[in-house]
Amino acid sequence: MDFAQLWDRVTAVQPALPNWLVWGTAAAALLAVAMRPVWRLSRTVVTIAHEGGHGVMALLTRRRLSGIRLHSDTSGLTVTSGRRTGPGLMLTFAAGYPAPSLLGLGGAALLGAGLTTALLWIGIALLAAMLLTLRNLFGVLAVLVTGGAIVAVCRYGSAEWQGAFAHLGVWFLLLAGARPVVELFSTRRRDGASGSDADQLAGLTGVPATAWMALFLVVALACLGLGAAWLLPR
Repeated sequence: MDFAQLWDRVTAVQPALPNWLVWGTAAAALLAVAMRPVWRLSRTVVTIAHEGGHGVMALLTRRRLSGIRLHSDTSGLTVTSGRRTGPGLMLTFAAGYPAPSLLGLGGAALLGAGLTTALLWIGIALLAAMLLTLRNLFGVLAVLVTGGAIVAVCRYGSAEWQGAFAHLGVWFLLLAGARPVVELFSTRRRDGASGSDADQLAGLTGVPATAWMALFLVVALACLGLGAAWLLPR
């Protein structure tokens, strides 16, 4: 297969999923977010997106990205270097919590346009790029498993299976974007300042951490509302 054929295949418009399957993937994603035992596992995908958001923004603001770590307790750490104040550092801290929701919104836009295959291959490319930045074994395994699942669906799944898988992933990112923010509200109310992204932003800007968390939540809910409007049958 030459490049032109590959490009045509990746950018081909796929037929819309049956309505019941769109609703079914939304329900499955909601269960993955709402059920605590499942969330303990699925939250790793959110951490991948969260830390990836930090990493991308660090590069966009010309900070040096030293590496990313993903941990089995679903926490993560992105290490950058550069100025210790200023908009670059502020944007890098601010990019983590909105990243899953914004990725979900971008995915919803592609699915709304019928570009299922393009979405899946973009996901593979992003995970492959992130793999180069990882600095611990669990992080490598988590990204390889996630990327491997997408590759397997692209390689062996029918068009309908690919569409269902893509919808499930996008719904999950849209629905899951708000839960870590709600958990952060709960943690800060119980334990006080926690050194979170919101606390770091408060120290940099003087804007209270609760205001940053409220902004993260507004972004997550706005992405969910707009993404749902693009995905749900009319």
